[in-house]
Amino acid sequence: MITKTAVQATGNVGATIQPLPHIAVCICTYQRPDLLKRLLEGLAGQETEGLFTYSIVVVDNDQARSAEPAIAEFSRGSQVPITYCVEPRQNIALARNKAVEVAEGDFVAFIDDDEFPTKPWLLTLFKTCRERQVDGVLGPVKPHFDVQPPKWVVTGKFYDRPSYPTGLVIDGKKGRTGNVLLKKQVFAGQDSPFRPEFLTGEDQDFFGRMIEKGHVFIWCHEALAYEVVPPIRWNRTFMLRRALLRGATSRLHNRFGARDIATSIIAVPAYTVALPFALALGQGRFMTYLVSLCDHIGRLLALMGINPVRDTYVTQ
Repeated sequence: MITKTAVQATGNVGATIQPLPHIAVCICTYQRPDLLKRLLEGLAGQETEGLFTYSIVVVDNDQARSAEPAIAEFSRGSQVPITYCVEPRQNIALARNKAVEVAEGDFVAFIDDDEFPTKPWLLTLFKTCRERQVDGVLGPVKPHFDVQPPKWVVTGKFYDRPSYPTGLVIDGKKGRTGNVLLKKQVFAGQDSPFRPEFLTGEDQDFFGRMIEKGHVFIWCHEALAYEVVPPIRWNRTFMLRRALLRGATSRLHNRFGARDIATSIIAVPAYTVALPFALALGQGRFMTYLVSLCDHIGRLLALMGINPVRDTYVTQ
């Protein structure tokens, strides 16, 4: 049960009691109980300044319910209401749709299960959304290494994501659900806001379609969260398989067209020729080129009906 705190409206004697705005913080998780625990601990201490209430929704995309013990432990020691449910079909878009379906309140926030927020994270998103009168606010995600990575991972900036000035109106390509607050009304009338045919990039597709409908989303540089980058993610095979999947899925976007195909046809031989020269510049540059090459190869293989990566999740 999600609770809402009520406050007395000011101004008139006998004014009705108005509930505070409520935010449902949604997490989709798959076999990451330790990272999930860290995230839940970060969510338990969120600042609100009495402006809103919040609860947590966890959708376990593992039919074995691997997240359930972490949820039970959190529930015993926290005052933040939490709802746990399972989406047994392994598909991130279906898990997100389940979260939206279960979420109650006026706003939906999304944060990934391998991330953790700063204490004013949710408050900063909320204030920005209210003050700018927009449909949603996105914030930056910076990498966090528990173990020092190889130098080429740092110099290659593989896990560095761009940030933008606060107030920038984003386009669909900048849209993602790793750090975002959305008005619940954005999802009105949609049975499947996230399209399950996307195995990755379902968030960019969602934002692109919502922007076409007239919704406005902006950036907030101060609403910071961190992404834990474990050693598996600087495994070269992992990085290349992820790039192949990303490229294969890119063809599903509404914006995809002949120009994208032509770009990949030109890019594949160009990157192939450039690889030996990139290697001379160091592992960081070499892997940057190789990852880009796999993006384009994945796209072309998918257009020929070849599935380059069969796994539903290429992540740890």
